Amino acid sequence: MTIATIVCATQNEGKVIEMKNLLAGLPISVLSAKEAGVTDDVVEDGETLEANALKKSDHVARKTGQWSVADDSGLFIKSLGNAPGVLSSRWAGPDVPRKKLPELILGKLQATKAIDRTAYFESAIALTAPTGEHWTFTGRLYGTIAPEQRGTTRPHLPYDTIFLPKGSSKTFSEMTMAEKNSMSHRGQAFHKLQQFINTQIA
Repeated sequence: MTIATIVCATQNEGKVIEMKNLLAGLPISVLSAKEAGVTDDVVEDGETLEANALKKSDHVARKTGQWSVADDSGLFIKSLGNAPGVLSSRWAGPDVPRKKLPELILGKLQATKAIDRTAYFESAIALTAPTGEHWTFTGRLYGTIAPEQRGTTRPHLPYDTIFLPKGSSKTFSEMTMAEKNSMSHRGQAFHKLQQFINTQIA
């Protein structure tokens, strides 16, 4: 098996940019779902990040006949019972803009007078072959929730403004893309994906 082209199974522009950066080291043509002719998204109703990622990558692989990769990520905050978790992109309801989500999180932490602000980001990456065969890879990064939003929000990645990785004085939004990718949950999962492609497929 070889991979000449891989399609990022997401309509999230911020994730497409990150994915293309993370896959840049591979001798593979990387397309967004839109570039591959897929403009619809599946309903992310899985109970785990892995289930949602697989649902997306399988959908795009079937529609394009190409290899497909998808990510599902969540922010898990200890004092909120690990919410928003798997529902991170939609926990506040369909009528709340994503850019408002960090503000709502900070409001909940203030309302509960949370002393423990520890949290972690987790990412699950699913790779699906045109045959339907698939694999998953995960990454996790621990940190804390900042007292206020900091940095410039990247498209569709609102929580980056409030997440401080352990040992860092910068939120994800205050980092360059290269700095973030070198440590992030998604970067960890994609590193495992790259190793798999290099040793098992390419």
